[in-house]
Amino acid sequence: MSAIRPHGDLAAEPAFDDDDDEYRAPWWAALVGGSARWIGGILLALVVLFAALEPSTFVSVANARNLGNDAAILLVLAVGETFVTVLAGIDLSCGSILVFAGVISAKAMNAMGGNDWGVIIVGLIVALGCGFGWGLINGFLVGKAKISSFIVTLGTLGMALGLALVITGGVDVTTVPFKLVTGIGNGRFAGQIPWLVIIGVAVTAVFGVILRATRFGRFTYAIGSNQEAARRAGIPVDWHIAKVFGVAGLLYGLAGFLSLARFDTTTVAGHSTDNLQAITAVVIGGTSLFGGVGTMLGSFFGVLIPSVLQNGFVIAGIQPFWQQVAVGAVLIVAVYLDRLRRKSRY
Repeated sequence: MSAIRPHGDLAAEPAFDDDDDEYRAPWWAALVGGSARWIGGILLALVVLFAALEPSTFVSVANARNLGNDAAILLVLAVGETFVTVLAGIDLSCGSILVFAGVISAKAMNAMGGNDWGVIIVGLIVALGCGFGWGLINGFLVGKAKISSFIVTLGTLGMALGLALVITGGVDVTTVPFKLVTGIGNGRFAGQIPWLVIIGVAVTAVFGVILRATRFGRFTYAIGSNQEAARRAGIPVDWHIAKVFGVAGLLYGLAGFLSLARFDTTTVAGHSTDNLQAITAVVIGGTSLFGGVGTMLGSFFGVLIPSVLQNGFVIAGIQPFWQQVAVGAVLIVAVYLDRLRRKSRY
């Protein structure tokens, strides 16, 4: 993958981190490069530890399914958050957009009536459209209006959630097509692998390739590394920022639809910390808060680490509150290592 180089006085800072082997490797090798390797090692160590402590319970198909279902929706959110973070932004609105998209989707399906796949597909399109719309609002305000992504998404966090509460009157929509719940929420491919897990992994894989192997992804890395250099190199920075937030919003809308399938309700009050969980997973996975560095595989591992910790603590009889302590410690270490990595470049 060739690096986009800035001009003039900005040339001291590369548009991509050329010190990392992942940027000199082919795109397919870069998917598992850099921080993803040591994050994957931490995840493997946790799995081995809990498997040794409780082999009969932790190492079981049923427990693996529980882990996968618990992580699938957060994984879709984290994929969108990864794009924004690589862009050197932050998106606090993901959980609220999820709720809004789920509410409008449920309302649309109920208005149509019926329990067939045609109604469900319409619900999916509505959820994706709602998410994409909120994402474009975020992207326009960040890219064109030049407002901090923290401020913009903090504002749309309240707006999306507030509108969802206004529409529902603060009461969850508990009627969704039964086939959505049985077919996707609780359904399994070949009777074994939950569809939620398949969808989550497929989304991660597809958007991981988009991030690392397409011009869209290269532009995202370039802007995250040095926005002014990317602008001088001819990248339409403002428009690309809007597109990245739009893609992220699209994924949040998908997560809202999957949440309907999983819980059979809009769970309006159940996603208040989704934004923090998604950001935490992305940072633990090695994506730099300063932008320009990150992989989708790292975010995948970052989502699984808290899930494995919580699941393992419960099975091992350890108070699950320790999970928050452990995740917080891993987060601080991840940010500190990123700081050391950046310092060593200059």
